[in-house]
Amino acid sequence: MAGQPGAILTNSGHVDLSTRVKASSSIVASPTGATEVTIATLTISNNLQVATGIDLLGWAAFTVGTNGVSVNLKLRQTGTSGTTVAATGATTATAANLGALSVAGLDTSPVLPGQVYVLTMTVASASATSTVSAVYLRAIIV
Repeated sequence: MAGQPGAILTNSGHVDLSTRVKASSSIVASPTGATEVTIATLTISNNLQVATGIDLLGWAAFTVGTNGVSVNLKLRQTGTSGTTVAATGATTATAANLGALSVAGLDTSPVLPGQVYVLTMTVASASATSTVSAVYLRAIIV
């Protein structure tokens, strides 16, 4: 039988966590055709101790380009050729329709300071530009 958990000795009510939470809602680009494109980016410039990893969340709203049949969002280190932290996989989408997807992952091998994260989007079979109308990319250093 397990004993009682330890008592809470401290709370975070007076702790500034702003250096450990980074976010961006700036759209970098929209995918042209079926190419993987960076749609959001953020850089962690603080030199912080990482105990568990960096918890990442990416979200995008978009209109699928002509002939597009699926969308794949990826969280990557560095850029479109960097290590993939998480991906939605090809999620069925319909050309000209508005859609939204989110993806979350934990990067257990960040390099601080200076770690760059990107949210990328690929629209399979698209023959025209898709339009990203909103993005959100968040990193929490744990």
